[in-house]
Amino acid sequence: MKKLVSLLVALCLALCCVCGVCAEDKKNYKIGIVLMIENGAFLDMKAGVIKGLKDLGYVEGDNLTIDYQCAQGDATNLQTICQNMADGSYDLVITVATPPTQAFVGLESETPCVFCSVAAPVVAGVMSALDTPDMNATGTSNAIPAGDIISLGLQITPDVKTFGLVYATSEVNAVNAMNNAKEFLAANGYRYIEKTVTNSGEVQTAAQAVLDQGADVVFVANDSVVQAAVDILAELCIEAGVPTYCCSATTVLSGCLATLAMSDEFIGIETAGIAAKVLSGTPISEIPAIVVPADIVSVNSDTLAALGLTLPDSVLEMGEVQYLPAK
Repeated sequence: MKKLVSLLVALCLALCCVCGVCAEDKKNYKIGIVLMIENGAFLDMKAGVIKGLKDLGYVEGDNLTIDYQCAQGDATNLQTICQNMADGSYDLVITVATPPTQAFVGLESETPCVFCSVAAPVVAGVMSALDTPDMNATGTSNAIPAGDIISLGLQITPDVKTFGLVYATSEVNAVNAMNNAKEFLAANGYRYIEKTVTNSGEVQTAAQAVLDQGADVVFVANDSVVQAAVDILAELCIEAGVPTYCCSATTVLSGCLATLAMSDEFIGIETAGIAAKVLSGTPISEIPAIVVPADIVSVNSDTLAALGLTLPDSVLEMGEVQYLPAK
């Protein structure tokens, strides 16, 4: 009987190992997740990453260790975090948005980087082409359709002539989005006034300046500097009766009128899918970056009411319309 029991135990252990769940062979993966700042969009992306990994079998506390760190908006802290994660002890590092991605890729680490929500990866210098990752980095891009967002705004508020543009020059994604916006406005005969900022404390002054100079609509880029004070900008514009358009649902939630958006959690889930491929052994060079489309009309219902506006049928017929309350 003892021999039979021993044989059955040995057989069970062998089967477990064949199925890949042998305790001795089970690998515990270690990944880093890096944010520059904590805002609603970035935290939703982080949550999406963790959910997506769990759904694919990479479960924190089971076979996955996650080292999450935020630089709290400080570039020096960000560099230190990235250097520490590039020490070879991580299976991969997930960077949320452009600044953390640039910081980590710039270290030329042998640790793979999977980025989440980098609007313009090629312009940011983290890969030479979306289809052919060549800097040990790939991930998801939330390319900002500036012209499409402005077109959406012109359907809601058609009687505008001058746009005010407010953005931070320190973030390449913001510069790229605004260059696209300026090209669209120039091609369609609209005047624009631009004010750039270097920190969030300058956002209120920049907003007031474009209003004083005659802007009858304001467009803001998708950058963390402006986002940190965009509620102040939105309030100023509402008081002046000026609509504001932006590049993310989080910015709409903070008081801007509308944008074309995507689910921040969904882009995190898509990023997790790429991360899972890396963890399973697929080389980064064989995983093209994914552009996640903006296909949701996101509107701040409080701002819409404060400005006395209604959505035209042309907007309601575009697809999903997401109404958000102001913070």
